[in-house]
Amino acid sequence: QVQLVESGGGLVQAGGSLRLSCAASGRTFSSYAMAWFRQAPGKEREAVSGIRGSGGTTYYADSVKGRFTISRDNAKNTVYLQMNSLKPEDTAVYLCAATRRALGLWLAGGYDYWGQGTQVTVSS
Repeated sequence: QVQLVESGGGLVQAGGSLRLSCAASGRTFSSYAMAWFRQAPGKEREAVSGIRGSGGTTYYADSVKGRFTISRDNAKNTVYLQMNSLKPEDTAVYLCAATRRALGLWLAGGYDYWGQGTQVTVSS
């Protein structure tokens, strides 16, 4: 069992930056692929970014490429999402997810553990 706790969300003006963190419990963090998803009101959950256990493979949604960067610190059991040049359309609840299954990083159905989410609001 893995427990995930997100932090770092908040209210920011368009063009600003935020860094989200997701702290995981357990001693085998490096064996889990991690990802960030987001869900806005009335919209489906969408994959934002993902990273394999070693950190060598990453995924980014087209809408965030060049603006967001995912990273992980396996010694701290933490995955990060650095979000720059934020836009109002980035407003959503951001959720952290973890899996040991070798599926596409963008597939929500491939993740077994989810955090509660952190709200990101970008004002225009």
